Amino acid sequence: MDRHAVLVYRDQTLSDEEQLAFTLHFGEIEKKGQGSFKGHIHFRRDEEARPLGQGIGDFSNIDAAGQPLAAESRAHLFKLADRLWHSDSSFRAVPAKYSLLSCRAAPSWGGNTEFADMRAAYDALDARSKAEVEDLVCLHSQIYSREAVGFVDLDAGEREAFRPVRQRLVRTHPITGRKSLFLSAHAGRIEGWNIPESRMFLRDLVEFATAPRFVYSHPWQVGDLVVWDNRATMHRGRRFDPAEPRDVRQTRLAGEAETIAQTG
Repeated sequence: MDRHAVLVYRDQTLSDEEQLAFTLHFGEIEKKGQGSFKGHIHFRRDEEARPLGQGIGDFSNIDAAGQPLAAESRAHLFKLADRLWHSDSSFRAVPAKYSLLSCRAAPSWGGNTEFADMRAAYDALDARSKAEVEDLVCLHSQIYSREAVGFVDLDAGEREAFRPVRQRLVRTHPITGRKSLFLSAHAGRIEGWNIPESRMFLRDLVEFATAPRFVYSHPWQVGDLVVWDNRATMHRGRRFDPAEPRDVRQTRLAGEAETIAQTG
């Protein structure tokens, strides 16, 4: 993991309990906290929520009856922002460590997950750009990523739950010591900058960091288990036929510390 940041295991027929047991070898399951809204994941209504195993996140497009989520449902619309480049839980003060995604059903077309190596992207920056980004701090929130796709239907309580957190733009991996760019669609502003300048600068960085030379695109098959390190990568989902079931289940490990507290 420390060398490659993304690992692919084929032909893993896992139950929720087995996925959780495997995950727990590498840390503790991330608990809901700042940046999370109380209730079902992704604003699912009761009839849309599936009874999955403890610690399992439902990242599918299907409801409790096994039918694709309605196109107009909040859960479907909220999930669309996962097609933007992001890092899991960057909207929390302590962002996530590993994410593990298990494929139980795959659509016949599309639905790849793409991963970008933020270490390689940082290394490829010129000296002037490295100096410019070194000490920058960004504000991260799910409000920013959802507004980017036009999802603005958030009440006052939801906006309070999603209040922004501070993250360093350059982070250092706690094991390898390698620096990487901490980019995400959840990043909506750079401290001390106005919003238009912040977003243009971040957009330019994302465009640079997700060039084909830095990206692996994973075509899902039933039985795939993909594990990635959010401290070194960014990822996004790709389009697929929403009328077909895509059943993918995630376990996510808690991070160790706030990036804002790092030194060097």
